[in-house]
Amino acid sequence: MKRHLFDDRHEAFRATVRTFLEREVTPHYEQWEKDGIVPREVWRAAGRQGLLGLAVPEEYGGGGTEDFRFGVVLAEEFVRAGVAGFAAGLHNDIIGPYLTTLGTEEQKRRWLPGFCSGETVTAVAMTEPGAGSDLQGIRTAAVDKGDHWLLNGSKTFISNGILADLVVVVARTTPEGGARGLSLLVVERGMEGFERGRNLDKIGQKSQDTAELFFTDVRVPKENLLGELHGAFGHLMTNLPQERLQIAVSAIAAAEHLLEITTRYVKEREAFGRSLGRFQHIRFEIAEMATECAVTRTFVDRCVVDHGEGGLDTVHASMAKWWATELQKRVADRCLQLHGGYGYMAEYPVARAFTDGRIQTIYGGTTEIMKEIIGRSLLA
Repeated sequence: MKRHLFDDRHEAFRATVRTFLEREVTPHYEQWEKDGIVPREVWRAAGRQGLLGLAVPEEYGGGGTEDFRFGVVLAEEFVRAGVAGFAAGLHNDIIGPYLTTLGTEEQKRRWLPGFCSGETVTAVAMTEPGAGSDLQGIRTAAVDKGDHWLLNGSKTFISNGILADLVVVVARTTPEGGARGLSLLVVERGMEGFERGRNLDKIGQKSQDTAELFFTDVRVPKENLLGELHGAFGHLMTNLPQERLQIAVSAIAAAEHLLEITTRYVKEREAFGRSLGRFQHIRFEIAEMATECAVTRTFVDRCVVDHGEGGLDTVHASMAKWWATELQKRVADRCLQLHGGYGYMAEYPVARAFTDGRIQTIYGGTTEIMKEIIGRSLLA
């Protein structure tokens, strides 16, 4: 089915992204997987190529475009190159909006140039050992000390946690108010009392550094409050639709790519004197996945259009996120099965896609949370 989402500008950008990946990423990715981290120089190279800060105004060194479709192109190409560990999408589409929409003029001038150049890697720290999707369970707290906040607590499963120079921390700034008593504080590399724990050993996305963060009497300047005091809940809810759409975009791209390589494989692989694709069961499997991908692609692309027009709501973003990521999980499992024993070998792209993609139904809000959001909207 022909897509009508992009124009010549997006396709030119796609060519730029592909060239960057071929030159700067793909040849070195195996080593990064072993090292458990993406080198800082690659972030700087991405910045020089104009791949970071796409939506940041030009005056701060960014691309100056609010067209989310450029982020879609970036996500699709990263997925197809099999480099899920390089978290440029997290940096651009999930953390970037907090800085551009909530930051003061002074904060923007202080943080955004490095954000766009790749000199400053970012992270958002919300999840805690005892609190994930339930914001009311957050225990990390900051006490007002007049000219600064005194921050104490810990976070876990923080993507970019080892490399991050700026961490947007969700902290309780008043003991009352439940989820409404939270604020966003920006903690910077080198602040006394800010420490990083382990680079966590995950089953997939090995090169994407994911860490525990610890805050012990960290003095956070008052000018590092991002957005409104006690306003974190509203800020998070405002930005979550784009975050979930970004995950959905990568999920359907991954499912389509897996279908593509598996279709090619079953055409070439033979059993009992004929190609696997000649067996009716295999054809039915491919037909089912192709149909599911086509239907999902149509919905996700429509969500991208709605988002660009300012009309994507939380419910439809949640629908896109849970449906596309669950499809990705099913397709990865079925494609691995169709590869037989080769699918279980780490050297085959389908094996890495199987483990790299498993997190998709969990972060950004689990499938169960997405269904709860949708269900509440229908039965309120």
